[in-house]
Amino acid sequence: MRMEEDNLRIEIREFDPRMDRESVESVERMCEVGPSGKISLFTDLLGDPLCRIRHSPSYLMLVAEITGSLRETVGLVRGCIKTVTCGRKPSLRNKNHTGSTPIATKVAYILGLRVSPAYRRRGIAQKLVQQMENWFKRMGAEYSYMATDEDNEASVKLFTDRCGYNKFRKPSVFVNPVYRHRVPVPHRGVRLIRLSQHEAEVLYRHHFACTEFFPHDIDSVLRNPLSLGTFLAVPAQQYGLAWNCIEEFLASPPSSWSVLSVWNCKNSFQLEVRGASKLVKALAGTSRFIDRMLPWFKIPSFPNLFRPFGVYFLYGVGGAGPEAQHLMRALCAHSHNMARDGGCGLVATEVAECEPIRAGVPHWERLSFSDLWCVKRLSEEYSDGEIGDWTKARPPPSIFVDPREV
Repeated sequence: MRMEEDNLRIEIREFDPRMDRESVESVERMCEVGPSGKISLFTDLLGDPLCRIRHSPSYLMLVAEITGSLRETVGLVRGCIKTVTCGRKPSLRNKNHTGSTPIATKVAYILGLRVSPAYRRRGIAQKLVQQMENWFKRMGAEYSYMATDEDNEASVKLFTDRCGYNKFRKPSVFVNPVYRHRVPVPHRGVRLIRLSQHEAEVLYRHHFACTEFFPHDIDSVLRNPLSLGTFLAVPAQQYGLAWNCIEEFLASPPSSWSVLSVWNCKNSFQLEVRGASKLVKALAGTSRFIDRMLPWFKIPSFPNLFRPFGVYFLYGVGGAGPEAQHLMRALCAHSHNMARDGGCGLVATEVAECEPIRAGVPHWERLSFSDLWCVKRLSEEYSDGEIGDWTKARPPPSIFVDPREV
């Protein structure tokens, strides 16, 4: 597609890794991302512009390029498509929804929208989104959604005012630094079990099948080399050393339990905090110095985020029972130690506004922020199905955040 704006001729076309890699990396370097007013992040995709989408079932990347004698890449956008749960059909026999049937839809996700600072406010971002949506429609997606920092006014205005998206969900992104020392895992009264891929899939399909945005190809997610394992926390007094199989666990679950999986973002991209003041850097460095000199105090020192660092992302966060939050703290401590051994600077996860287990996820308020998901129905030709228009559905207590889209 070609467009003309201020005597510029812009062509929007599919990304070609043979000739676009360097120019795309240049645009990425010029566009800082992150929660406004808190931290400014530079994302290094480690030489692979497709790394954030290539693990999805279907994906596409578009670039906007100035045509003519001077060719220059000035914008880009990524998109992917998958089948997810958008609601559930309650069982007529059970008012507690046990045995409910999940309702699925084909949904598309827009991410990585970038426009060079010198070419903003010329309609390029909107054209990129429109062309991506055209591909979504050709692929049969019924809904499109995107996520942005709630305080990113430019992005929110673009999607809600000019592209026809509705504000949909407001999950929280919880971020916790990785300290120099290992965090003690509360073993007393808690047993941690590493599940096999098969056991994790069975548990997730049983517990999360009716959760919004649960991917129907969860088996592909768990088999991905970037998925470092799924861990279950249960009361030690109820399980002790007895663990036979996941089927027995589901048939007779303990009074409380929690689960999460760990995704290695470090091998896909690295982040770097830029623009921090000398005072902030000095205070962070002082905390690390004291931690090195007095390691027995295990001071929660601030890691060096001012050079490239990796992130582990926690997904499939959930559980049940009165002790679920306590068990989740044990899982998060274990995940922190995995990230420490893996050389990461941060551990992050994303949970729904009303997620009951969120109080058990440790995080720093200064690093954490509210996310905003906006959604759009791509075609009115689709049947309303069992839930009607999903864009108007009430927020559920939980959502499933796909780590492939982080």
